Parts: sequence; structure tokens; C-alpha cells
Amino acid sequence: MIIQPSAKATCLDKLTLLTYCTSMPTIPASKAKANLRKLMGQTARSHEPIVITSEGMNAVLLAEEDWRAIQETVYLLSIPGMRQSIRKGLATPIAKCAEDLRW
Repeated sequence: MIIQPSAKATCLDKLTLLTYCTSMPTIPASKAKANLRKLMGQTARSHEPIVITSEGMNAVLLAEEDWRAIQETVYLLSIPGMRQSIRKGLATPIAKCAEDLRW
């Protein structure tokens, strides 16, 4: 089944859709256990998560860097108005951006 984003979908919406529509590699827990160091290195280098399965239980091996990025995104999007602020900033031409930041 192919899911198409709506015409009004933003890049962020399309990225979310792509994430859910892309299948991840799957490996049984016994093979993961035997090759854990190799899988950790592969995941860290490729940034591609791996699903580890065992008798109806699944887990996902994810690079720490990717986990931190996901947590940061979840945090930022939990702040009221942040999503709209990010979208507004992305739509602002660079020429209209402030050169002196007053933080």
C-alpha cells in the first residue's frame, strides 16, 4: 500500500510519513546477541535503526545520537507554538533574518 502525503503537507509532515512508511531491517534476538557490537557500529554509522525480535516482543536498536535527536525534537514540539515558530522561521528569507542575535 502506498500512502501519499496531502498537497498541503509540510516537509516535516512528509518526513514523519516517510519514517512510518520505511521498513527497518529485522533480526532475531539470538543473532543480535551474537553480533551486538557489529550491529551497534552499523547502526551508529548508518543511522538506520534495526528491529530486534523475539517471540512476539520487539525492540529497536538505535544510535545514541539519533535517540538524542528524537528526544530533542519531541521536547521542542511539546512547547506550545514551537512548531508554528519553526515553520515561520523556515519560511523567512535569509535576507530578512537578524545578523545580531540578542540572546
